[in-house]
Amino acid sequence: MSGFRTVSGGQIDRSRKLRFNFDGQTYGGHPGDTLASALLANGVHLLGRSFKYHRPRGVLSAGSDEPNALVTVWRDAARYTPNLLATQVELYEGLQARSQNRWPSLGFDVGAINNLLSRFIPAGFYYKTFMWPPRAWHTWYEPAIRRAAGLGVAPSEPDPDRYAQRFAHCEVLVVGSGPAGMAAALAAADSGVRVILCDEQPALGGSLQSDGSLSIDGRPAGEWLDASLTSLRGNPRVTLLNRTTAFGYFPHNFLGLAERLTVHQAAPHATAPRERLWQVRAREVVLATGAHERPLVFPGNDRPGILLASAAHTYLTRYGVIAGRELVLLTSNDSSYRIAKDLWDAGVKINAICDLRAVVPDAARALLGAADLRIVVGATALGTRGSKRVRGVEIGRVQPDGSIAEREWLDCDTLLMSGGFTPAVHLFSQSRGKLRWNEALNTFVPGESAENERSAGACLGTYVVDEVLTEGARAGAAAAIAAGGREPTARSWRVDGAPPCSGVHSGLLPQPSALIGKAFVDWQNDVTSNDLSLATREGFRSIEHVKRYTTTGMATDQGKTSNINALAIVSKQLSTPIERVGLTTFRMPYTPLTFGSMAGYARGDLFDPLRKTPTHAWAAAQGAVFEDVGLWKRARYFARALETMQQAVARECLAVRKGCGMFDASTLGKIEVVGPDAVEFLNRLYVNDWTTLAADRSRYGILLREDGFVYDDGVIGRMASDRFHVTTTTGGAPRVFGMMEDYLQTEWPELKVWLTSTTEQWSVVAVQGPNARRVLEGLVEGIDLTAAALPHMGVVAGHICGVPCRLFRVSFTGELGFEVNVPADHGQSIWEAIHAAGQAHGITPYGTEAMHVMRAEKGYVIIGQDTDGTVTPLDAGLGWAIGRKKPDFVGKRALERPAMRASDRPQFIGLLTADPGQVLAEGAQIAARPNQQPPMELIGYVTSSYWSSVLNRSIALGMIKGGRGRRGQTVYIPMPGGDIAAEITAPVFYDSEGARLND
Repeated sequence: MSGFRTVSGGQIDRSRKLRFNFDGQTYGGHPGDTLASALLANGVHLLGRSFKYHRPRGVLSAGSDEPNALVTVWRDAARYTPNLLATQVELYEGLQARSQNRWPSLGFDVGAINNLLSRFIPAGFYYKTFMWPPRAWHTWYEPAIRRAAGLGVAPSEPDPDRYAQRFAHCEVLVVGSGPAGMAAALAAADSGVRVILCDEQPALGGSLQSDGSLSIDGRPAGEWLDASLTSLRGNPRVTLLNRTTAFGYFPHNFLGLAERLTVHQAAPHATAPRERLWQVRAREVVLATGAHERPLVFPGNDRPGILLASAAHTYLTRYGVIAGRELVLLTSNDSSYRIAKDLWDAGVKINAICDLRAVVPDAARALLGAADLRIVVGATALGTRGSKRVRGVEIGRVQPDGSIAEREWLDCDTLLMSGGFTPAVHLFSQSRGKLRWNEALNTFVPGESAENERSAGACLGTYVVDEVLTEGARAGAAAAIAAGGREPTARSWRVDGAPPCSGVHSGLLPQPSALIGKAFVDWQNDVTSNDLSLATREGFRSIEHVKRYTTTGMATDQGKTSNINALAIVSKQLSTPIERVGLTTFRMPYTPLTFGSMAGYARGDLFDPLRKTPTHAWAAAQGAVFEDVGLWKRARYFARALETMQQAVARECLAVRKGCGMFDASTLGKIEVVGPDAVEFLNRLYVNDWTTLAADRSRYGILLREDGFVYDDGVIGRMASDRFHVTTTTGGAPRVFGMMEDYLQTEWPELKVWLTSTTEQWSVVAVQGPNARRVLEGLVEGIDLTAAALPHMGVVAGHICGVPCRLFRVSFTGELGFEVNVPADHGQSIWEAIHAAGQAHGITPYGTEAMHVMRAEKGYVIIGQDTDGTVTPLDAGLGWAIGRKKPDFVGKRALERPAMRASDRPQFIGLLTADPGQVLAEGAQIAARPNQQPPMELIGYVTSSYWSSVLNRSIALGMIKGGRGRRGQTVYIPMPGGDIAAEITAPVFYDSEGARLND
């Protein structure tokens, strides 16, 4: 043995040495080490200071349940990551790490004075103490407390690393690659379905990696594991993800996985992503997340050198590291005896095995073999001694009457403890599954699933390895069959060397009196048994309230090591069974998640990506002035020479009305709705009746929210009996698509409908004006443009200039109009071809401003400009679109409320100013009487206002209470220069008969 490293054994690469730095001191380790194992190998147990009391803390566990050893790791000033678990930080050459929550140093921390003042700062002390002077909390107290407590310091430099994201689908997702997960993955893969197997550890296999005495089918567990992984890697339908944490379980079997790609590398490639966020939709999920060893609660149980027994075993078998030279084992279960035997074989002096049970089963004693170790039965721990490392533990024997006798001190530099195991049910709980209390195991286990999920192995409370394998295989096979796979080959395994696992303890160990020292329940938040008792004495009964008052089970730990012990203590204080006390909610993420992985590519220019239409470059060359519409850059107007915007818009409008104009409408949202139930789906969503719409026809559709207010609108074309081309407003495409998916997945999953966002697929050229037909008739192929063959609101598929197209005869200008939809790759070439063909007919490109003016002349509503989220179809004058005979649609019940049909609701109207040259300000308020002084009696507001070159006057649209009944009345728009008089009119100012539209 060299230092605290064994001569042989473990899975590290002893042929290579790595140098790393911790708190300014250089140490050595090996590839395969974690930061925690390498520090322990160098005899370093003091790794940090506790959250509240700044007590010395060391490593408690060997995995993701570590509550103490949180460190900051950095490569440079910009690559600085706090709050990483030392037990999960993989060692690499030159790693730089430092401890947290201490000043000026880890060995001498001024904040440790909090420990001396602990009687004055119990749980919830700040709720009672910092109440004066008023409003001083945010100014004085909170900043001071945050500086004195907390975990790591947040980085101040922008993160320069790249983060990838990926969406994936599979039939079976298996979380955890221990015995249960491996068996589940093998069975599911044998069924022929797509399988994803993920595990947070660097190597797959879970406990099989370090269980050297276990054999499966006559082979060491490690060999069986290697053969199983080889089989899975040879299957093209299997994806294996190591270093990947399933951090969240969302509805409909949607799970988030965080894969660490290069964080463990000394010199990753500059362009290589640091992490990848997987968003996985699985038909079936198998949770094989294992269990966490339960610590024991007794005074002084938090000193460095006090570890979980299974953690010490992992450090020995996986890393070749012994936690100390002289130890005491405090346990309540059989499995710890084999750990003691393995440590004894490695040369560790074991002063005693202190068993909480009055009788130790013969099976447990047999695990010791030839090791002649002292066993103290009926033991309890009464306290520990030592400063920055445990130096001894006081034990006593619990008498039948509950008293403590035969107290003695046992010397040790390491104290191992084991209260049994607690299933890792975090993901199951996040999935909204119902947990049930298992009295025999003294813990909560998965009960009724809310998703297509199965739990197997230790997370279900099964600890015997052969049973775990069988249970995992059964779960994997059932999941695969449910997902459409074939019946897999039945599997069974012969397991030898699996230790018994019985005996569990929860809550505070027996103590001689109620007045005890700090017995920690939650190491990460410095919550003691006394804090929990105080919470119950102060009237807290709900475990959720106790959690928040004491902060137990919060922060990054999320109760992995503390929850059951906390419940047991509260249960005893309230004289209420644990199952009635209940369990707190497990928050995601399961372990800390970087903000970078959540942001992915959405950073910098990609955070709010600039979207350009296929004709953007052409428009810019023609002098277009652009505006931002949603995420798009759209040509607002095309200026010529020294034209002002008003002059350019007037010219463009007159050109469309008298001849022909062309407009890029590519930014309209487009959604393909396909399937045998497509008609029913749209019928349930939109107010319109779609059953009567014939193929090759289109209809103006209105979409409401559930409260009955207009959400979006657009033209919907029926391309075939089971296919619709749905358009939305430019800014509404994402929310409409999201609403459709929401209803399809959660409300009407029985409908056979497929949705595809095609906004970027189609480039749209709107050709509008009396000469529009003449411009297009020489370009289209196989399409009859006559009014008889293609009437207004008709739609037909064909070709234009040899390119496939969908041609809609629709208009947002009130003129004869067509919208040419072509694949986006051909958008510019088709635009240029139409522009060239239109030269003989006076074609003029126009922008969004002219489009707004012309639609206002026709009284067409723009959702989001003329509506404000409180407008119904009736208010907007669109009641004609509602399918009166439809039994239901989204928002129908809300529309039937009397208040939604009241005659004095704001209604969509037109406004003509008394002075034809006066253009009203959009958003201006409207009063019924002139010359009012504040507070005024207001009846509405102006939604749109323009100068109309066709009408040679100003026009405006607005919403006025009972507006349709006020037509002909004069209203007044208060402005700084005085009231402006305007007459209420119908909202249509131009070609009210629609003759030009139907030409």
